[in-house]
Order: sequence, then C-alpha cells, then structure tokens
Amino acid sequence: MDRCSYASPIGELILAAEDGFVKGVWFTDQKHFPDDLGNESDDAETLEALKGWLDRYFKGEKPSPQELRLAPEGSEFSKRVWGLLLEIPYGSTVTYGELAKRLEAESGRKAFARAVGGAVGRNPVSIVIPCHRVIGSGGALTGYAAGVERKEWLLRAEGAFGRENSEKNFK
Repeated sequence: MDRCSYASPIGELILAAEDGFVKGVWFTDQKHFPDDLGNESDDAETLEALKGWLDRYFKGEKPSPQELRLAPEGSEFSKRVWGLLLEIPYGSTVTYGELAKRLEAESGRKAFARAVGGAVGRNPVSIVIPCHRVIGSGGALTGYAAGVERKEWLLRAEGAFGRENSEKNFK
C-alpha cells in the first residue's frame, strides 16, 4: 500500500492507496489508526487524485466521493454502513438511529444504533466517506474518532448547522 501525508487545516492526515483504490484517510492522532500502512510514496496517481479532492473540499467546494475509487476494508456490515454514509448530502446530518432504521429497511434484519456507531467510528476513509455527518439523538456531536472538535469544524464548513431537520435531506 502506498501512503503519504497531507496537511489539512484541521490536522495532518495520512492517505493510503493500493492498486488504484483509496484505502484510507486518517488523522495522525485519531482512534483506530492502522498499525501498518506500507511504503511512503507521494507520486502515486491515486494519492494525487485524493489530494486534489481534499484540496477542493477544504476550499469549500463539494467534490463527489464518486470521483474517487474507494475500497475501504472492513466487514460486510461495515461496508453497508459506509455505503449509507455516502448518501448523506453535504450540509446534512443523520443520527445513528436513523442509519440503523435504513439498514433494517434494506436488509429486513434488526440493526442496532450501537453496532452502526461502531462501524461509523471505524470508517477508514474519513472526510471522503462522511462519518462526521452522523450525530447522536437530539443533535449531540458524539462519536468522531478524530475528535468532536474536528467533527464540529467539518460540519460548520459544510453548513450543517442552522438547518431544520437535516435528516429529511438523507435519501
């Protein structure tokens, strides 16, 4: 796996890619940081595309995650949760409970907000797969592996605060 660092306005990120796929975007001091990320490289085409995506994001643009080839590693359940995260629009939020209801509706099997929270918290492609858009019931800013301060910064930058019923924007 190739990796490089990226200086974001809210802390240093480690970016990882392999075989043309984005594998990870982590803050260097976050929880659930992987032990082995492979070789340092900053010339891989995929990493350059990811850096460009992040540059645009931090300038206030709204690049689509579909512009990148994402391949996060995790359980099938986690991948389903991460797929739902990709459906949350910029400037919107959704609760862990709402995500659990969506999973139940799709699969017909009971999903628990706590299990959803575990998958959200272990999202290896932060920012691009927008786990920061998931909030606690009543609007509480909880559960961001890179810290609640960063979660708040990202949500403010996306204009998520001050919108009524952000969950209505979740398709």
